[in-house]
Amino acid sequence: MRYIVALLLLLSSFALAVGGHSGSHHSSRPHSSKSHPVKPKKDKGNKTVHVNGYYRKDGTYVAPYDRSAPGTATSSASGIGATDAAGRSYRKGHVAQGYVVHPSVAIDKRGKIKRSTAAKAAFERQSPCPSTGRTNGRCPGYVVDHVMPLECGGADNPSNMQWQTTSDSKVKDKTERACRL
Repeated sequence: MRYIVALLLLLSSFALAVGGHSGSHHSSRPHSSKSHPVKPKKDKGNKTVHVNGYYRKDGTYVAPYDRSAPGTATSSASGIGATDAAGRSYRKGHVAQGYVVHPSVAIDKRGKIKRSTAAKAAFERQSPCPSTGRTNGRCPGYVVDHVMPLECGGADNPSNMQWQTTSDSKVKDKTERACRL
C-alpha cells in the first residue's frame, strides 16, 4: 500500500512539473495569471503608454490599447482642441468661440467660468424646489439650469435660471455643447 501511495505522489508531482497543473481547465478566454494589466511599457519618444489586454473583476475583457503617459494631457482628454459636429472648437466650462461673456459671469485666471452660488441661492429663494417645496438645500430629481447657457453668453442671475428634471438636463446638455441651441 505504501508503494502505491508513493507511486501516485511521484506521478502527480511529475505531472505538475511537466504540465504546469493537474486536472483539466477549459476557458473561452486566453490564460492569464493576473486579472489586471501587466506593468505598462513606456515609450519615451511620444509619451504614450501601451496597456496590455486584461480582464476586469466583472469578467469583461479590455483589449490592448495605447494611452497618454500619466501626468501628460492629450487634446481629447482635456477638451482643448476638441470640435463639435460643425467643426467648431470648444472647451468645457469656457465661453464658446464667437460668444461674448455676460457682465454677470465671473471668469477665473485660466478663462474658466465660475458659477455664482449667490445667484443660485437667490433663484432657490424665489422659486422653491418642485419636489420638496423647500427654498434651500437638495431638490431630489431636479437641477438648477441656465436657460441660456453661460458658455453661450447667458447671464449668471436668477432671471436666467429654471428648475429642470435630471433626465431633461442630460438631454439638454448634449444639445447645448458649444452653443448648438
